[in-house]
Amino acid sequence: MRVLICDPLAESAVARLREAGLEVVERTGMSPEELAEELAKGYDAIVVRSATKVRKPAIDAAKGLKLIVRAGVGLDNIDVRYAREKGIEVRNTPRASTDSVAELALAHMLALARSLPQATISLREGKWEKKIFKGIELAGKTLGVVGIGRIGQAVARRALCLGMRVIAFDKFVQESPLPEVEMVSMDELLSRADFVTLHVPADPAGPVIGKDEIAKMKDGAYLINCARGGVVDEAALLSALNSGKLAGAGLDVFEEEPPKNMELLRHPKVSLTPHIGAQTKEAQARVGDEVVDILLEFARSL
Repeated sequence: MRVLICDPLAESAVARLREAGLEVVERTGMSPEELAEELAKGYDAIVVRSATKVRKPAIDAAKGLKLIVRAGVGLDNIDVRYAREKGIEVRNTPRASTDSVAELALAHMLALARSLPQATISLREGKWEKKIFKGIELAGKTLGVVGIGRIGQAVARRALCLGMRVIAFDKFVQESPLPEVEMVSMDELLSRADFVTLHVPADPAGPVIGKDEIAKMKDGAYLINCARGGVVDEAALLSALNSGKLAGAGLDVFEEEPPKNMELLRHPKVSLTPHIGAQTKEAQARVGDEVVDILLEFARSL
């Protein structure tokens, strides 16, 4: 079985594949044209993260390709339907990064509640603005979780431990998977939550949180997005931050990555990270192990 690694994967995972007898080629940072040329050489499987886009031209150019593995959760960088129409299986690693993403969402909530980015900048500028940075406690606040899958549940558990009330909406889930979490409508969640955290895939129909949804949120609420950039309308978010409708936002993902919306990036009410939800040592090790398990299972089936 011949495997092409298109984006960096843990060295231990690559070593396991080679030890199992798989032929592994590592070639990262390819352009779409280079990817198509490489796939034309013939591979049984390819592994990508978020950087490599597997679109129709690359799929058409591929010779003998049977499996695409996304080392991560989201599949928006792969033309999944077209690949499957061509008889190519598409897999991902949904469990590996759950805890890391959940902890990052919580970190953004804490950063916003206590003005950590702003206080850091203030101190670095030689200021001692103790009275300015009066924060809020998370205990007693209501967290609205949009998408109560693996990551949403992991965030909810952590929030409950901090004394927060947790409500959730999920268009695919009717009964709460956690007894302490109340399932509500989207409108009720937006109107009740002090913090709204998003854990849903991007919707081809448009942003999950746009101008209308923000208008339904509590005045002074906070929005956290560690899901996908297209889930939030950034223009509507920026307008809400400027007007004071929202007290702040924590963003790990953006409509365009790397982002070029400097007004949003420099906004004093925003906590920012560069799409690092899964970037922990533990998550990367688990991602690698899960990729290896998928590939070896597939190799045994050939």
